[in-house]
Amino acid sequence: MTVFAQQLKDLQRLAFMVSPAPQLITGNRLMLECNEAFLELFGYSREELLGQSTLLIYPSQADYKTIGNRSRNWLRRSKSGSYADERFMQHKNGEVFWARSQGYTLTPDDPFKLMVWHFERLDRAHQSTVDLTPREREVSMHIVNGLTCKEVARKLAISHRTVEVHRARLMKKLQAKNSAELVSKIIFVD
Repeated sequence: MTVFAQQLKDLQRLAFMVSPAPQLITGNRLMLECNEAFLELFGYSREELLGQSTLLIYPSQADYKTIGNRSRNWLRRSKSGSYADERFMQHKNGEVFWARSQGYTLTPDDPFKLMVWHFERLDRAHQSTVDLTPREREVSMHIVNGLTCKEVARKLAISHRTVEVHRARLMKKLQAKNSAELVSKIIFVD
């Protein structure tokens, strides 16, 4: 390799590592490399992530499986080799957040063999086919993160009884029978 070629390679690696866009390179859904912005977004060190399954950054195994199947099916049919969606992801500290995700396969015949992903944290609540009010969306984001009605009330500076009313409406709209089912349905609402 010439000196110029090595310098170019070093510059490309540097550009990837310091890019402000959180990026991840995966091989068969294992994390092979990531940049500093990705580490910051998810709260892990490089050593904690590399070689691990991407399941680590999903809020549930069901979510990992569902999104994996959806993206694999899309990539197999796609001529562009890219896939994008909005989904819940999970920070190392347990916080679940809404993110935009875009992936590009470098191996179209076997889409997950080698992929490059970009993530962007979204501060707004996601859009769903279930008609939730802005306050219900806000309450749902806190419920997903495991907060009690009283804790949600303190965060939103409203009465805990008001939060209980919103939670009851969420359970009815999402047809959830208990708290665990409510959290699952909030996560999977499309």
